[in-house]
Amino acid sequence: MIAVVWNAGPLAEALECRLIGDAGVQLNGVAPIEEATPSQITFLANPKYRRYLTTTSAGGIIVSPKMPTPGNLLRFESDNPYLTFRRALELFYPGVGSWVEEGIHPSAVIDPTAMIGDNARIGPFVHIEADAVIGHNFTAFSGAYVGRGVRVGDDVILGIHATLRHDVFLGDRVVIADGAVIGFDGFGYAPSAEGFLKIPQVGTVEIADDVEIGANTCIDRATIGSTRIGRGTKLDNLIQIAHGVHIGENTVIAAQTGISGSTTIGSQVMIGGQAGFAGHIELGDGMMVGAQAGVTKDWDIKSFISGYPARAHSESLRIEASTNQLPELLKRVKALEEELSKLKA
Repeated sequence: MIAVVWNAGPLAEALECRLIGDAGVQLNGVAPIEEATPSQITFLANPKYRRYLTTTSAGGIIVSPKMPTPGNLLRFESDNPYLTFRRALELFYPGVGSWVEEGIHPSAVIDPTAMIGDNARIGPFVHIEADAVIGHNFTAFSGAYVGRGVRVGDDVILGIHATLRHDVFLGDRVVIADGAVIGFDGFGYAPSAEGFLKIPQVGTVEIADDVEIGANTCIDRATIGSTRIGRGTKLDNLIQIAHGVHIGENTVIAAQTGISGSTTIGSQVMIGGQAGFAGHIELGDGMMVGAQAGVTKDWDIKSFISGYPARAHSESLRIEASTNQLPELLKRVKALEEELSKLKA
């Protein structure tokens, strides 16, 4: 990947960092602290990686003002090194992730009733159905599908083979990664003498501004009403969001999480990977859910829950500690039983 070359002085100004070292040093990329070369910049946000400070070959490093570094290492001091690292990636690699040629590829199939805004980038074999309305600066990678009556805001990106089924709504600056499916039918069946009969799914999906949906994630349309994803929420890869789920603003959910139907997740929530949620429950704002937690009831304690079934994290830790002692406890019980048997004899 070709990067823009920066001199340290202008780079520090663009990053709004205090530079300690030679402002004329040239840097041509960003790399991990253990792999960086003298022509690259790195960063240190997690104390776990402090051990690499004495061995790194990086030409410069983004660190907090309180973090000591070797004297020969060019310092870019930031109060939030991880956020500054993000900005550095934007400066060195502008436009990454949006490499689709300007205009509409001749193999794209676009219904004449569809409306598309200015500056569209539509790749090979994209299919846009009737009555779709798409905003400005739209990017669709090859094989993406936009269904009938879909509404898409400005600056939206659809990845390779991303699918928007009919009548779903996307706000501005939404990113749908490769293979994600938005708006397929929810999993609803009614038992009968003839077997399970499919319940028509006549609702929709509403995705607000600045949401990002990971690869191969599926968000089902509601049976009636809407499945909703709030502004600024970020979903990892391989997540299942069932019909009628409501997720608040600025919530982050890690991979392989499954959320059953009609569950409500609050705002500013953090959910670890492989967590599972029963249906028709509510999780309040500001909650944290540990990886592989099984959430089976309502929670609103603005704290950390974990385990199965999910409990307050401190209680889960005590239970786990007790479980680890079970082999020794069983030995002691067996020894006590043998002593008691001898006494009875």
